[in-house]
Amino acid sequence: MTNNIYRKSTLLGSWLGMIFGVILGAASGALSGSFAGAAVTALIGMILGAISGALTGVLTVRAGGDTGGVSVGAYTGMAFGAFLGLILGLFIPESFRLRVLSLDVLILNVIFQGRFEAAVLVSFLLSCMDTAVGAWVGGRNLKPREKGE
Repeated sequence: MTNNIYRKSTLLGSWLGMIFGVILGAASGALSGSFAGAAVTALIGMILGAISGALTGVLTVRAGGDTGGVSVGAYTGMAFGAFLGLILGLFIPESFRLRVLSLDVLILNVIFQGRFEAAVLVSFLLSCMDTAVGAWVGGRNLKPREKGE
């Protein structure tokens, strides 16, 4: 039974992560003003979303099980997404950052000015995505309780 809830939560988290990752990636890439920018960041969002969503599903089950609910899932996803996003954001290649700066779009120049700003952006986006994934997985795993009278 416990193994079954882990498997279901991992698969649901992975699918939700892919869906939300594509949406957030395409929206972030649309700032570049080109279809290629939106398509590439949508693909990156899909890959990172699948991995991060699956891990969020596992952590949500570990933190809340079938009694945690939506809040436990949301806070678990929020904390894990921010942590993972910060770690991944630190490893953004310098060539990618310089390529974004060469587009000379004001908002992108501000966001990708330095390594810290880019890491905070990735951390924020993964935190938003994993909050939604964790809340969804936590709410799905919640078992209704009998009221004592």
